[in-house]
Amino acid sequence: MISTHHFIIPRLAKPSICTKRQLSFFWKMLAMDDSKNKVKEHQLYTWDESPYEDIRERAAMIRAQALCPVTSKPVNFVCPYSGIPTHHSKEAWEQDKEYHESKVYEKLKKVNLYEHDLRSGRKFAEFAFPKKQERDFLVNISNWDSFFYTRDFPPMNDEFNLAAATKVLTYPITIASILHKFSPLQLEPKGPLTLEGAKSLGALRYTLYPPQLGKSSTNATSTNSDDNAGEIAFKERPMRIFLIGPRMEGMLPGYIWKQFGYLFPNTEFEIHLIGPEAYYDKKLQKFTPVSDSNGRPLVQRFDEQITLHYHSKFFNELYDMGDLFPFDPYLDVFFCFHPNFQSADQIHWDKSLKGLLESKCPVFISGYHEHELSKDIEWLKNHELYPEMDIILNGTPNNFACTKYDIRVTDPTNPLNLNSRLFGFRGKRYHAIQT
Repeated sequence: MISTHHFIIPRLAKPSICTKRQLSFFWKMLAMDDSKNKVKEHQLYTWDESPYEDIRERAAMIRAQALCPVTSKPVNFVCPYSGIPTHHSKEAWEQDKEYHESKVYEKLKKVNLYEHDLRSGRKFAEFAFPKKQERDFLVNISNWDSFFYTRDFPPMNDEFNLAAATKVLTYPITIASILHKFSPLQLEPKGPLTLEGAKSLGALRYTLYPPQLGKSSTNATSTNSDDNAGEIAFKERPMRIFLIGPRMEGMLPGYIWKQFGYLFPNTEFEIHLIGPEAYYDKKLQKFTPVSDSNGRPLVQRFDEQITLHYHSKFFNELYDMGDLFPFDPYLDVFFCFHPNFQSADQIHWDKSLKGLLESKCPVFISGYHEHELSKDIEWLKNHELYPEMDIILNGTPNNFACTKYDIRVTDPTNPLNLNSRLFGFRGKRYHAIQT
């Protein structure tokens, strides 16, 4: 008689991991059929009559700052479909063919519903973020659906769960999707990544995934994900991620950035937020300066891997002070989310660009939509320093854009998504020699 014992052992080699994943999948399947989790009908309020004061204030700001896209007069009419002030009058609203043919009102209705959902007081189960990634399961970083599933997030039962989760995760996961070795950004001609971009990302990935210099029998048999399979190349300091001109990024707590850290468990990170709105004081409920006269930042250590550095000065001021030197293309990378180079801060962007290029480190920028990103790219191309610039990432859609629609109070008929598009550049590292 043949014993089945030998056939059972391989299946139970790691019962704790398999059981945990199977139970997670089991509960997700149950959640899909749970009547308590069924999508509820959300009440549509007009922003002028919203039960939330800050939404009523936004409606007042639209009336004070926005101009009708048809008449160029102040906005004073509420779209009956979306509940948001959009035009000067009913006649102007009816005459706006693009607004109706493109069904902009459907996106604005979602803006309205999303904003009220975030303030509804419901239980936000989507914020029950997973912990450390199990070693035997790879993360698929192709898009939101694959990422949430392979990272074992709670099920996103409706678009409201997805909108709330992606609003905060779009920043760290956009960064991760660019730096990760399984990044969805492919090399030209199949993708937007240029050859120079591949060189820059190759240098950063050398740090994130260092080569093994040797193997020891002890480590080779270890099953702990924190144990290295062999001795790795020495890292003289943590990798630095610079966020230039942050706004909402400054409001994100450490546990949000830790979701980025879980994707690179063997690397320490310093996240430097640089700009007047780098630090949001929760007690005062406003952005406050934190740097002293010498430019020293406020440092918050979340854990042994993630440290947040808040600088209230502009990047060009810190660069001139020399506190951030030296820069290393293997250890440093810059991100400018929605920089709007032609804004009131243009003078600071103009001064900062020189330092960004001289660092020789990659710089990635994002835009709310293609039109906005194209304006930033045009500003770069018209800048006197453009000849000293290498394009490392052509303009491309971002697979990890926020799915939540939003609007500016100055332009309520133009809905947008955070980090919808991406572009990248870097200071030239190889200069042509003229003969």
